[in-house]
Amino acid sequence: MAWVPAESAVEELMPRLLPVEPCDLTEGFDPSVPPRTPQEYLRRVQIEAAQCPDVVVAQIDPKKLKRKQSVNISISGCQPAPEGYSPTLQWQQQQVVQFSAVRQSVNKHRNHWKSQQLDSNVTMIGFPPLLSIVSRMNQATVTSVLEYLSNWFGERDFTPELGRWFYALLACLEKPLLPEAHSLIRQLARRCSEVRLLVGSKDDERVPALNLLICLVSRYFDQRDLADEPS
Repeated sequence: MAWVPAESAVEELMPRLLPVEPCDLTEGFDPSVPPRTPQEYLRRVQIEAAQCPDVVVAQIDPKKLKRKQSVNISISGCQPAPEGYSPTLQWQQQQVVQFSAVRQSVNKHRNHWKSQQLDSNVTMIGFPPLLSIVSRMNQATVTSVLEYLSNWFGERDFTPELGRWFYALLACLEKPLLPEAHSLIRQLARRCSEVRLLVGSKDDERVPALNLLICLVSRYFDQRDLADEPS
């Protein structure tokens, strides 16, 4: 007599992907022996499927889950500026106006940049050669470079050269911001505020540059919760 396993309720409710006609296998059929014919192979698959439970419960150690399910996400604003380090509101407004003019120039000459001098108040952190390079990048590249430099800045001190790169990248960053770019510029402003706390003197040349980047992120890109309180 042929050995035929009973069909489970699941098999009755779900159509078979590969229907198999009843096989007239002999009593000597041994499922543990490698199949010799296509019919024996298919029958062996059916037997193995019938032996699988309909519901499987995974054995999970709750202690392991408890250790790994906590995720810390920083949503804090910028560190307040030390006494005497915060720029005036008028200064911040002037920087936003000048930055807006730079962005308009970038958009106008993006495809055919010509060497030209920018306003002297802007050139401390945004030189035309860098703007010429960054303006030729597509937005994916601008974002990638911004991410790379932000991560690099996260572990190192601020330098004028790094500030020029950030200024040029922000000038070429298109609005509305993509979520990734939004996160990166907030990260940049927070890092600038952290570095500013470590600067020993308000007359240090890094202070105006750090203030400028915080100002542009908070006031031009509308991240007002990161803005410096006017001194």
